[in-house]
Amino acid sequence: MPGTRNTGVLALGGIALAALLTVIGHLEVNDDLNPWALTVSDFAVSDRGGVIDVAMVVLALATVALLYGLRRTGPALPGRPAEPSRPAEVLLGAWVAGLLLAAVVPTNEPGTAMATTAYVHRYASVVAFLALPAAGWLLAGRPDLASAARTLRALVLLSLALAVAMVWSAYPGDRVLIGLAERLLILTEVGVLATVALLQARRVTPTRAA
Repeated sequence: MPGTRNTGVLALGGIALAALLTVIGHLEVNDDLNPWALTVSDFAVSDRGGVIDVAMVVLALATVALLYGLRRTGPALPGRPAEPSRPAEVLLGAWVAGLLLAAVVPTNEPGTAMATTAYVHRYASVVAFLALPAAGWLLAGRPDLASAARTLRALVLLSLALAVAMVWSAYPGDRVLIGLAERLLILTEVGVLATVALLQARRVTPTRAA
């Protein structure tokens, strides 16, 4: 389907743009901020409304494009038309909602007491970080994504391990290398999106396949 291929290309472009904006955002902020000890949210709040916040919105929109493509190519069953996988769609929707809410509602400045907005930001991020791996695991079971099933499951398992490392760092670990753990977690979770988008972008029309 050409429409599905276009959504894959659009999603890949959005993911690449979000990654570029995030790198720019890290380079533009105060040099005193340590990316290994501070989270991406800590960087974003220091430049409120800056490119990192924009990157989060762009990534959410890229996921929306990906979700649209997935709905158009739901897993086909013998003798029945293609049907979307509802649980995975709901989880991807939760990822999008969590990402947008985290972009709009800032965390607290590093070293300051957490306000209500900071708690909203934290739990929106938690929802997003948990929803995407769950969606990735379900997507690995779709027939149209079978060629990438192992890659998706490997990325999901790695992201869960990194999430555990981040939780350990946030509580008993006294935030040691929490920034590194979070950035690796984000990288693996975005890898799930990029893997699905790449398959969509490679999809060809029946005429071309013939």
